[in-house]
Amino acid sequence: MKKLLALLALAIVAQASAAADAAGNAQAGANKNSMCIGCHGIPGYKATFPEVYQVPKLGGQGAKYLEAALNAYKKGERKNPSMRGIAASLSDQDIADLAAYYATQK
Repeated sequence: MKKLLALLALAIVAQASAAADAAGNAQAGANKNSMCIGCHGIPGYKATFPEVYQVPKLGGQGAKYLEAALNAYKKGERKNPSMRGIAASLSDQDIADLAAYYATQK
């Protein structure tokens, strides 16, 4: 039983470490941002689904913040259905790349 628990703990740590090790590449993020710019690339844009809200500016946000936000949408911890659908389609590397790209923008 101890060996099984040790293996399980090791697997969990390895999985978390692999996700955390995804180093963002801003140039790759620039090539992946086409689904983002339709809303986030328009100054003052307001979306109307599921309700009217101001779409936030992504440029200049911290990479760690953007990664956390995208992962929260992906897991359903943040509740915007449009963002949930988009984030669900992203790999850990996609998220890291997009976060790196937007962190370099103004």
